[in-house]
Amino acid sequence: MGTAAADNTFGAFLIGVVISAVLYGVTCVQTWYYFSWYFSDPWHHKLIVGAVFVSDTTHQALITHALYTYLVTDFGNANDLEKIVWSLLVEVLFNGFTGFMVQSFLAKRVYHLSNKNVIITASVMSVVIAELVIVVIYVIKALELATFTQVRQIKSLSMSVNAVAAAVDILIAVLLCTFLRRSRTGFRRSDTMIKKLVLFTINTGLLTSVCAMMSFISIVLWPDTFIYIAFYFCVGRLYCNSMLAILNARKGIRRDGDACNEHMSTLIDRALRPINSPISSSQMEMPNHLSIKLDTTQGCIEDEDLKRAQSV
Repeated sequence: MGTAAADNTFGAFLIGVVISAVLYGVTCVQTWYYFSWYFSDPWHHKLIVGAVFVSDTTHQALITHALYTYLVTDFGNANDLEKIVWSLLVEVLFNGFTGFMVQSFLAKRVYHLSNKNVIITASVMSVVIAELVIVVIYVIKALELATFTQVRQIKSLSMSVNAVAAAVDILIAVLLCTFLRRSRTGFRRSDTMIKKLVLFTINTGLLTSVCAMMSFISIVLWPDTFIYIAFYFCVGRLYCNSMLAILNARKGIRRDGDACNEHMSTLIDRALRPINSPISSSQMEMPNHLSIKLDTTQGCIEDEDLKRAQSV
């Protein structure tokens, strides 16, 4: 294997693992922050955070094992470098699990913001499930193969995984932004807050979409290299961090919304509240007397709103 070949194969592999490890460190910090500050969240909410963290941790361990095997255990043995290490295939499955859980979490946000539109939510979930099915099929087929040359025979499945992942991320981001923009009231403070929510939604979904798309483009343009693997290693880490960023931002965003008006508090609850956590009947109805509420509460936070913000 020449220097050029090493640079764009195992060199790219190494860079992908290092960047992924850095992002995993961010995941650990965000997970610690969540369990430290949101300990009152319902158990099923903590469960999905824990499950995503375990899946993400397992993925990091698998790609580290693969890197060690190729660059240390099989160092200097060119024949072994052509063989597929089992951990390099199984990691795809855990990346798929992480993506499935996070995308399902975001689909739940779509469900609430769309006023519980089952058709839209089911459409999103059908694509999310399809992505996971493709991942499982890819791993099953790949485990039957022995070398990288043989794995290239199922390149179309690898491309499909990345293409569908990018499509789902873009679809969810577009839907969330659309429903948020439809919630505009015409009042400056409310609309400014909605713009912040839209930007927050775009930023949390942008990196995963770009990373999945770059992995797709890389495998199309440079199929004989590992450049696409470097991007794919980071996809799961970005999914995990985007979900944790949404959860950990709730207090700050809700505090700003409570200080604005009741409509914004309700909107933020729908967009960011814990999965399946109860909403009171008063929260489910958008106030028709919004202009009056703004006149009376624009400058201060009511006692009930303050208590609610502190209890979240």
